[in-house]
Amino acid sequence: MADRNRLHPLVARRAMRALRQDPDNTAAAIQVIGALSGDSGRRAFRRFQRSPQGERILREKQDLFDVLTDHERLHAMPEGSLGRTIVDWFERENISTAGLAQASAAARDGAVREIGADEAIYGLRMRNLHDVFHVVAGYDRDLRGEAAVLAFTVAQSFNMGVAYLVWSALRASGWNSEGGRLIRQGFRRGKRAKQLVEQDWEALFERPIDEVREELGVGAPPIYEQLRSAGAPALST
Repeated sequence: MADRNRLHPLVARRAMRALRQDPDNTAAAIQVIGALSGDSGRRAFRRFQRSPQGERILREKQDLFDVLTDHERLHAMPEGSLGRTIVDWFERENISTAGLAQASAAARDGAVREIGADEAIYGLRMRNLHDVFHVVAGYDRDLRGEAAVLAFTVAQSFNMGVAYLVWSALRASGWNSEGGRLIRQGFRRGKRAKQLVEQDWEALFERPIDEVREELGVGAPPIYEQLRSAGAPALST
């Protein structure tokens, strides 16, 4: 029991090799995070658990999966709302919350530890919020946008596995490159923003996205030149 949160560098090394070969390999990225998280994920969960909002979310067993996978419901939301913007982004990027769940299942291996029911709710909430973070912060699914949203996430709730991916991307891009500046900006924005995992997202989906960004302290989305991998899916028009 004492070693269940240990690091798994060999698993991370193998997954990083796969990620370098295919930067769009979401399962490999999730494996790196799981292998290198150590106790950092549990510490983030305990902070969430102690907060009044976190306690309520856990008590009510809130799960964003159903609403994020109900595209008909999201399409019915007002133009310019957070929910409508999310579903439009899903369809433009050819991705889905269900696809992220499948990648998470594919990433499971011996590095995954057993967790309690409340921690599982928190973990699923963080997973399902990943794409919401993309849309709210204004980072697309290109390589630069992905690194920036991970930096935003690290600032919100430190996880050593996510931090390693961000550090690797920053080292590869260069501190003062466009990608490096975007990563550093993403971290600063995550620090300034409210704790997004604790928000009542079910109530926010119907509201104008600009209003949500202002209320949560996220700020306006950045303008940047996207960098897409050669094998990335084509964007829908």
